Amino acid sequence: MGMDPAGRVVRSTARPHSETSRRAPIRTFLYTVDGVTIDSVYDPPAVVYDASAPPPRDLVFVIAHGFTGDVDRPHVRRVVKTFTRYGAVVTFSFRGHGASGGRSTVGDREVLDLAAAVAWARELGHARVTTIGFSMGGSVALRHAALYRPEGGLDGGPDRAGRTGAHTDAVVSVSAPARWYYRGTAPMRRLHWLVTRPEGRLVGRYGFRTRIHHREWNPVPLSPVEAVPRIAPTPLLLVHGDRDGYFPVDHPRMLATAAGDHGELWLEPGMGHAEHAATDELLARIGYWAAARGG
Repeated sequence: MGMDPAGRVVRSTARPHSETSRRAPIRTFLYTVDGVTIDSVYDPPAVVYDASAPPPRDLVFVIAHGFTGDVDRPHVRRVVKTFTRYGAVVTFSFRGHGASGGRSTVGDREVLDLAAAVAWARELGHARVTTIGFSMGGSVALRHAALYRPEGGLDGGPDRAGRTGAHTDAVVSVSAPARWYYRGTAPMRRLHWLVTRPEGRLVGRYGFRTRIHHREWNPVPLSPVEAVPRIAPTPLLLVHGDRDGYFPVDHPRMLATAAGDHGELWLEPGMGHAEHAATDELLARIGYWAAARGG
């Protein structure tokens, strides 16, 4: 990564498929089609990967973190470390999070951030992409898979940057909501206060390093449960804990019903919410599923 004469960050053109470059992580800023800079990290596959899974070769995982996360959070790095046993990993901070630019729209425009990260993963030489999203990132991963199709960019055509490789070959959604505006649990009521109230957004900015946009959605984006039927035939895995304090089990069941035969639901006993609650054993099972199904 470097600077051009105008002082803009220029992303690396290093490719991961040589033995010399494979072992070196790459950190850079990507640009979304609406001009937001996205802090992104590429981690190559581990030198010693899980021998019980298919070899990593051309597989890359693109990780979409939950609300208030970023690429440097310890729980995100733990997820990365596990998945490098099964392939390369691209992580990024959603807009408004960490060192990325812009302000969070809490799942709306974030689909452009994920598309930029997926396109970068393919530019690095990976033919198979699995997107894995947690909580807010899970809802973004579902919408992204529904909107970006294998034949082209957004809704089947190239995006405004001319990219036609922003689609995923498999999608995993962990602890995602099924519908918007849910306030049925105390954690979600607190989250709505954080997002909708000026004093809440101050707490988000200085307490969680998350800059939240003050504008309401207009139009309201496609909901996760509406997005799921459009994902087929892309392989889909839904993962949810039966002790999730944010979204009770009716959410994953709604998503699974909407997915029909092409979706798979893992309802995990004793699991709470998102990255913090995902055990290494669960992450390993997800990694194996993706290695077997992703492309």
